[in-house]
Amino acid sequence: MSGHSKWSNIKDRKAAVDKKRSSAFTKCAKDILVAVRQGGGDVRVEVNVALRTAVDKARAMNMPKDNISRLLERFEARKDSLVSLTMEGYARGGVPIFLEVETDNKNRTLAEIKTIFKKNGGNLGENGSVAFLFDRVGEIEVDKLSEEVELKLIDQGAIDFGDQVIVCKVEDIKTVEGKAMALGLEVERAEMVMRPKIPQKLTETERSKVESLVSSLEENEDVIRVFSGGV
Repeated sequence: MSGHSKWSNIKDRKAAVDKKRSSAFTKCAKDILVAVRQGGGDVRVEVNVALRTAVDKARAMNMPKDNISRLLERFEARKDSLVSLTMEGYARGGVPIFLEVETDNKNRTLAEIKTIFKKNGGNLGENGSVAFLFDRVGEIEVDKLSEEVELKLIDQGAIDFGDQVIVCKVEDIKTVEGKAMALGLEVERAEMVMRPKIPQKLTETERSKVESLVSSLEENEDVIRVFSGGV
């Protein structure tokens, strides 16, 4: 029995590692697709700077080169039939959820997303049902921030700061990113995000349920990004 128990423990640990690795690759794949969109659909890393950064990060996470190539080839094959849209809904407890989706079959994707919401105790709503609860802003994540640097960035369009994150208007992303780099900061990402106007504070149990919904949505291949109004 002890041998069986040891083998079970090994399998459980391996399953946990495999799940974590899969989640990391899924996140990398989403980041790559976002970068492709930011670069106007260009899948050439030598031209699309955002894509090159996303691919470098994926490789740093040990995502196989073949996986990345297949992802870009699949996008290239489907891009003429892809439609970008947003979806909105509520997680359990009334936490607003905003999704960016890219699909070649809107009805299929709508049905899949609706099922994910339902299975996780949430509801998919109409367009406009939660968008007003978010601000569309630019976020630039950097390796470090100081009060001196923040003051200089305010002059360039920064409107708020988080934990190593600079917030600005969407139209000022490139300007603020350029200034941050000129000040010696390493930019981890620079993108448009949907930021909750009044973040909803969650208990550990509530947060776990919302994270479960978000995770399930992110696993759908047509979902590009998910924004939650809970913290």
